[in-house]
Amino acid sequence: MTRRTATLVTSILVLVFSLGLVTVFAVPFVSFSPGPVRDTLGDTKGKPVIEVTGHQTYPTTGVLDLTTVSVTSPDRELTLPQAMRNWLDPHHDLFPRDIIYPPDQSADEVEQQNTAEMTGSQDSAVAAALQEAGVPYNPMVSSVSPDSPADGQLKAGDVILKVDGVVAKLVPQVGDLVRKNKVGDEVTFLVRRGGKEQTVVVKAAAAPDDPTRPMVGINVGVYSAVKVSISLGQDIGGPSAGTAFALAIYDKLTPGPLLDGKHIAGTGTIDALGQVGAIGGIQQKIAGAKEDGATVFLVPGPNCEAALHSGVKDIRLVKITTLNEAIGALTALASGTGDVPACTP
Repeated sequence: MTRRTATLVTSILVLVFSLGLVTVFAVPFVSFSPGPVRDTLGDTKGKPVIEVTGHQTYPTTGVLDLTTVSVTSPDRELTLPQAMRNWLDPHHDLFPRDIIYPPDQSADEVEQQNTAEMTGSQDSAVAAALQEAGVPYNPMVSSVSPDSPADGQLKAGDVILKVDGVVAKLVPQVGDLVRKNKVGDEVTFLVRRGGKEQTVVVKAAAAPDDPTRPMVGINVGVYSAVKVSISLGQDIGGPSAGTAFALAIYDKLTPGPLLDGKHIAGTGTIDALGQVGAIGGIQQKIAGAKEDGATVFLVPGPNCEAALHSGVKDIRLVKITTLNEAIGALTALASGTGDVPACTP
């Protein structure tokens, strides 16, 4: 073998070896791509996604999709070729891994956080929908954080009647009333437990993220004669489906089909007062909605600018900031009259 041939063969072997390393070694990124959608007014595995009991319900028509993003799982790593394919796809995004999965969190902790956020979004959606539909409810302790001031004092299922002598009619009022105290103050709760009223006193502690903010360590949900169960039929985490849940619950509780047979999709967090918040992955969610056949997409106001750059054609982007505004926009779309706020450049 001549020196020239040996050099060529060596170069080819080095190249092949290098390419092999490239396909094996991971890069510190995760991908965002369009995820599955779920019709919140439909069924999954023969069971309604959202089931309302204890109150008259009304027929609905149309499709109301919650949208999701498929994210590289915390126990999986991308190789350079995989990252490049995602980077070249207009409906995919890459983000530094440490932003999505903080190094100080395990995969189980990330999953637990996503599950907790989904549960919280459902509680807020129920409260917002009941309030918008004019259905009365009481705040209720939905969970108590271990080793918090309320641990052993308040219990999940306690119906909160008053905080420091003030009647609590809405979920957010409970937190507002607690925060009127100072760290170390005693907070007095009047609750109904097992059909009996009783007073529970809890000493407020400092919140982990703010030493000046008092907290007692409870999550607050809804107690009502109206029972809402949500069954997605698959693991979906995070808070971004809250607005879709609230709209579907409201549609079932009120006369007349809100969508009038249209195929609507959307996203957005929601709080118990019906305020719609921003989410991540808006461009991937719009792409997934369009692929499923949606003609209208409900966009949280802060996400409008990014939504306009999704590259998805022939889908109407409707700007929403509250549940009431979303209901108004859908009503206007159904009737063909009225104002429909749009995402504009």
